[in-house]
Amino acid sequence: MNIIETALSEYGVKEIVGSKDNLRIVKYFNDIGFDGTKLKDETAWCSAFANWVAKTSGFEYSGELTARSWLRTGTSTASPHIGDIVVFWRESPKSWKGHVGFFIKETKRFVYVLGGNQRNMVCVKAYPKYRLLDYRQLATLK
Repeated sequence: MNIIETALSEYGVKEIVGSKDNLRIVKYFNDIGFDGTKLKDETAWCSAFANWVAKTSGFEYSGELTARSWLRTGTSTASPHIGDIVVFWRESPKSWKGHVGFFIKETKRFVYVLGGNQRNMVCVKAYPKYRLLDYRQLATLK
């Protein structure tokens, strides 16, 4: 399965409101080496999802839970293709906070990404282009 097919296979996975956790989201954390039982599905999980998808699909991955860790993973590109990584800033361009997902398409003002923790679920969402930090192409692991 390629990277975008793997991500799409999780479409609709959603947080459970309250004290219960969606075990699928907990699995994303566990499968990339973190204890999902301690992190819960309310933890920011966009990077856990991106890591799980990349690792499951045989691509390089950041191995970290921060979105901006993806700025050190893969190769920067000005011409993204479907499935490439997209990294955005949150709160401020200088903040450590961000968001990460998989490139679907771009328009003049928006970048559409398939990602986790978008409206508390795996879905496609448009983000303003001015918040873009970088597009990254991932290499396959041999």
